[in-house]
Amino acid sequence: MRVAFFTLGCKVNHYETEVMARAFAQAGDRVVDFDGEADVFVVNTCTVTAVSDKKSRQALRAVRRRCPQATVVAVGCYAQVAAQALQDMPEVDLVLGNMGKPALPQAVRAYLARRERPAVGDIGALSGFEPMEAVTSERTRATLKIQDGCNNFCSYCIIPYARGRIRSKRPEQVLAEVAQLAQAGHLEIVLTGIEIASYGAGEDFDLLTLLEGLADIAQRHPDFRVRLGSLEPRIVDARFAQAVGRMPFVCPHFHLSLQSGCDDTLRRMNRKYDLARYQLSVELLRSHLPDTMLTTDVIVGFPGETEREFEQTLAAVTALRFLKVHVFPYSRRAGTPAAAMPDQLPQAEKARRAALLQAACDEVRAERMREQQGRLHRVLLEQWVEGRHHGYSQHYFPVAVAGAPADWIGRLVTARITGLEGDRLLGELVQDAP
Repeated sequence: MRVAFFTLGCKVNHYETEVMARAFAQAGDRVVDFDGEADVFVVNTCTVTAVSDKKSRQALRAVRRRCPQATVVAVGCYAQVAAQALQDMPEVDLVLGNMGKPALPQAVRAYLARRERPAVGDIGALSGFEPMEAVTSERTRATLKIQDGCNNFCSYCIIPYARGRIRSKRPEQVLAEVAQLAQAGHLEIVLTGIEIASYGAGEDFDLLTLLEGLADIAQRHPDFRVRLGSLEPRIVDARFAQAVGRMPFVCPHFHLSLQSGCDDTLRRMNRKYDLARYQLSVELLRSHLPDTMLTTDVIVGFPGETEREFEQTLAAVTALRFLKVHVFPYSRRAGTPAAAMPDQLPQAEKARRAALLQAACDEVRAERMREQQGRLHRVLLEQWVEGRHHGYSQHYFPVAVAGAPADWIGRLVTARITGLEGDRLLGELVQDAP
């Protein structure tokens, strides 16, 4: 059976698509390109905005028009929160939501045999972490999902309803899997989830205890490093910052989601911190890891955001000197409290503010990249393109490295930064890879 996938949304969705694709391959099926011919098309949907919902529906309809005889399957977040609407679409054969993704091959075979369409379950009642193994890029990094669900209920966000409550993978399972990955030669492990700062909530462990356990693996594999996914800023207290400052295997790059630099807007968003608390997290990280780089997300044009509030965000975000800022104009999402708030801003005004903030943040990024001239970076070589290796440094700078043999993909090397090419640093090899 030929199976093709189309994925919308976040890194967790892309990770889970790889999990499903591997499950089909292990069942004897052939994973093919989505743009070609297939017997089964799986659309892993996103529901973070109304635009995401629309794109999900468009993808399902487009594949039905192109391949009318194929079986069309909708999974993911939009399929979870709008199961009935998708089941009512004539283009969709099977709707499975966010549960049972590793068992998708069996579900598809059961549907083909009996044409039964199981109901999408209540993900809010799910209490255990669904087993999923790491997804690996051949000879380079591996991504491991350690957590799912969210309890924060930000006023603009539907994800707690699409992903359910917090569930975490047991640390002993994570450590065993990471040890195997490191032994197999994967030098970078990315720990991901919907809200990994909440890893272990309600359990007898947390993210810091997991990292402390990973230190033993790092001692056995000197080039091994761990990169953390997006963090809720309140996880960074003095204990956390001091601990990671003593863990050289943790990449000094942290994505701390800000969303707004205005306290009034943060309150309307139902974020659980103010700007001063966020700034404390930044100060703690930069105190204990002086060369750390930070990235973030910011929403502009939130309901009720005045010009003055936007200017507060613009000033705060540029002052924090992030390496990269993902700027989003607020998107009204049905089913969230923010969708019913008064003073919704016109789309044109949201776009104007987003463009202004993004331009200012891009200038800061260019400055941070120019500052790297002459500095040494440890770069994981991932691709060979036109006579140079391309990869990412420990700080998440994209780097093109000259001077290493073409077959060194998957190795960590030291490169001295010599210049800048577009949005990429240029580096020269100064140390042989082990």
